[in-house]
Amino acid sequence: MEEKQINGRKVWESAKPFVFGGLAGMMATSIIQPLDFFKVRLQLIGEGTMVAQPSVLNLAPTIIRNEGVRIMYTGLSAALLRQATYTTARMGIFRSMSDALSQDGQPLPFYKKAGCGLVAGALGSFVGNPADLALLRMQADGSLPLEQRRHYRNALHALQRIVKEEGVLRLWRGAGPTVTRAMAVNVAMLATYDHAKEAIIKHWTHEDSFATQVGASSISGLSIAVFSLPFDFVKTRIQKMKPLPDGSMPYHNSVDCARKNIML
Repeated sequence: MEEKQINGRKVWESAKPFVFGGLAGMMATSIIQPLDFFKVRLQLIGEGTMVAQPSVLNLAPTIIRNEGVRIMYTGLSAALLRQATYTTARMGIFRSMSDALSQDGQPLPFYKKAGCGLVAGALGSFVGNPADLALLRMQADGSLPLEQRRHYRNALHALQRIVKEEGVLRLWRGAGPTVTRAMAVNVAMLATYDHAKEAIIKHWTHEDSFATQVGASSISGLSIAVFSLPFDFVKTRIQKMKPLPDGSMPYHNSVDCARKNIML
């Protein structure tokens, strides 16, 4: 009996990073979903043209006035599914790898944290790509002409339609830039957060306090924005694209997408 309890505790200790990572991601998504929605709409404005992008402060009131307040939570089901797959995997894998590489509980050097972040980001984003594709298409739908809209009702309906109309492999459209973005995000967030927290404790607070966590989170958040935005922009454009009138696709791959948008 005691052995079963010990084994059960070991299983729970191994599962905790996955469970709490996924739950934390889903809670955060429920709060920041409107910001993510406006980010996607901003990234799609002026595609293929020299049109200047408005600021989010100008765009948000216009969208709300034309489409209603509820539009901000378009794709919430897909966003939650994405967190339940992508974030559960990447947070759990990162923490499990970090613990496995740590010797006697000593902090890992930055390069090992970065390596763990790269692996966790790549694996997690590959698992979560179908939900990410559904989310992007649902958020982008309102920016398309009426005859081109997909009208997905929820995440499961989106996934069913994609498989039926485009094939199973289409669920991983944009997986290249998605994986690249996730690797950049994870190095910036997971590795930078841990390293920043250790530095703050060592040089300023001398304890793992609330102020320490806020400071480390701020540094990590800034790193994420700087490193991931170019990859996120390319990912958004590729996952949203539809065939041109001649049947060809606007972009051949991530490099082609980046090149065409830089040259505008």
